[in-house]
Amino acid sequence: MSYPDTYYTQTMAERKVRPVLSETVECDTVIIGGGLAGLTTALQLARAGQAVAVLEAESVGFGASGRNGGFVSPGFATGDDKIARIAGREAARQMHRLSIEGVNFVRETIETLKIEGAKPQHGLISVLRYDDGESLKAHSRAMEHAYGYQLEYLDSHQVRSVLKSNRYFQGLRDPDAFHMHPLNYLRGLASEIERLGGRIYERSAAAGCELSGAEKIVSTAKGRVRARTVVFTTGGYTGSLNGRLKRSFLPIATYVMLSEEAPDLIGTAIATSDAVGDNRRAGDYYRLVEGGKRLLWGGRITTRAASPAALAAELRREMIGTYPQLRELKTELAWSGLMSYARHLMPQVGEMQPGVWHCTAFGGHGLNTTAIGGKLVAEGILGQSDRYKLFKPFGLVWAGGFAGLAVAQLTYWKLQAQDWWRERAA
Repeated sequence: MSYPDTYYTQTMAERKVRPVLSETVECDTVIIGGGLAGLTTALQLARAGQAVAVLEAESVGFGASGRNGGFVSPGFATGDDKIARIAGREAARQMHRLSIEGVNFVRETIETLKIEGAKPQHGLISVLRYDDGESLKAHSRAMEHAYGYQLEYLDSHQVRSVLKSNRYFQGLRDPDAFHMHPLNYLRGLASEIERLGGRIYERSAAAGCELSGAEKIVSTAKGRVRARTVVFTTGGYTGSLNGRLKRSFLPIATYVMLSEEAPDLIGTAIATSDAVGDNRRAGDYYRLVEGGKRLLWGGRITTRAASPAALAAELRREMIGTYPQLRELKTELAWSGLMSYARHLMPQVGEMQPGVWHCTAFGGHGLNTTAIGGKLVAEGILGQSDRYKLFKPFGLVWAGGFAGLAVAQLTYWKLQAQDWWRERAA
């Protein structure tokens, strides 16, 4: 199987190799991309009785969907205030409710399909790296008032009792958010799609498509699919097959590393099974795995992927800066993945033209938003709802190409500098 070497591939629960498309097949809907968005869409369509086919260029979960931090929590890559400025306050509220629905969908899917390999662990702590507890209290009150969503406020003493770092101040704990093994979750979805009669083809990159007629044709190197509907869910790995889609996002690399097995040493720094993320733009996120034996640590973003050695050095610098007591903790593995970011930092979900749908650009919040995005696309295809139209204000706008990548990198450096000054002033 052509997977990158990650913690998730090393601990994959099942290793079924799916066939290459080598003939002409017919179905109701063909989905291009075997990640979270594509498989969620396929699952919901198959549950409704549609004949579906999924084309994956590599293997199920090869991209960012199968190698991310594993956090499942509400929200989007941008905040409610920005969403409200673009789409309106009521639309922003509805979209946040959708993100909560996405979290619940993933949780319920794990339970319903009994995906034991996903190993969900509840609890996520969001921490401040400067002193501003009042802002967190206000946010907690706002979430409860608007959505009935409860967040637990943690003062500095409570935070530092479980996260033993003087870099952290106050935090909010979300007891309904959770973290999990994303690749095992994906492979559980794939197995259920196949049980329902859906077909998944690996190592079957879409090489060409004819989308203008009532019948859509997608071709691969050795076969083709005829369908009424096509869904593009290729994320950061979108190639030139759909130029409009490729121009509408920036491929952004993010990084993850895994420590050696050292539970006693790790316990001197982190005394919680909750996942943790800080408030910086592209800040650190991490969680214990294997019952606290190892630490999985992610963070940083760049506009092009670095070598494993370079990214491990960057992440270790962040980890040791936060927890000096982990200086002797060795890194066993490091990897990267490409996320897709739109200029407006929101998912791009909708119908590009009759019978041609897209569900992409999740910007680092994919485990809840791909779930709800795939569900909404399936509802739209089936005529069950038009909830996908909530994303219409966040369309396929040009992301700026190479200039957009340069601006994104400069913006990130600027935000890093702002974070640095804010922490020093605390």
